[in-house]
Amino acid sequence: MDFATIIGFIASFTIVAIGILIGGPASLFINTASIFIVVAGSLAVVLTRSSLADFIGAGALAGKAFTNKVDKPEELIEKVVEIATIARKDGMIALETLEIDNEFLAKGVGMLVDGETGSGIKVGLGIDAGMIIRRGKSGAALFEAWADFAPAMGMIGTLVGLVQMLANMSDPKSIGPAMAVALLTTLYGAVIANMIAMPIMQKLQQRLEAETLNNDLVVSALMFISQGGNPRLLEAMLLGYLSPKARAKLKAAVS
Repeated sequence: MDFATIIGFIASFTIVAIGILIGGPASLFINTASIFIVVAGSLAVVLTRSSLADFIGAGALAGKAFTNKVDKPEELIEKVVEIATIARKDGMIALETLEIDNEFLAKGVGMLVDGETGSGIKVGLGIDAGMIIRRGKSGAALFEAWADFAPAMGMIGTLVGLVQMLANMSDPKSIGPAMAVALLTTLYGAVIANMIAMPIMQKLQQRLEAETLNNDLVVSALMFISQGGNPRLLEAMLLGYLSPKARAKLKAAVS
């Protein structure tokens, strides 16, 4: 699990909840009409701009923001150096029984075993890498759209509440509920956009960037291995994919 996302998510809502409870009863901040307009309305608009498959899969995409499923580059480097060592010592066929958790790397190793050339591996894996980027951008765009539409629906709800209030100024009892709809829809829209949709969108973008970097690393490594390159040279070449801190840590582990 990605504890930074989980802790931040819980902490942000807890801070707002504590602020509400300090200021008064929580019941003041619950309005069914406002919730319906903002939540249902914004999701309906997101559905309008998305495909049904993307919309239905949004829940699974959001789950990626709370999990650490992207391999660390230094771990991938250790794995591909191991693969290069086996291939150089025992031949490509020896890689057939090697257990590899990373699906992208596993497919590339399978292509090595089948005798594919470096250029063939680059083309084959490039298609998969392109689709990963396309799906990742599509998922992030869906939550970005929700972050845009939720405040807009909040503004619509505010206008609805103001119209109701102004239309019933002669009835003092109706002013309070109408004002609640007017203000709470804006609040709900801001909460959805800034505490849910936008953080998930940004986290998905970070995941995509990390996965894209890993895939580039894998393609470079497998092309090098297909040419029978020296594993030590491979490791030195791939260190450029690491941050200075991770690079120093990997060098210390090797030595």
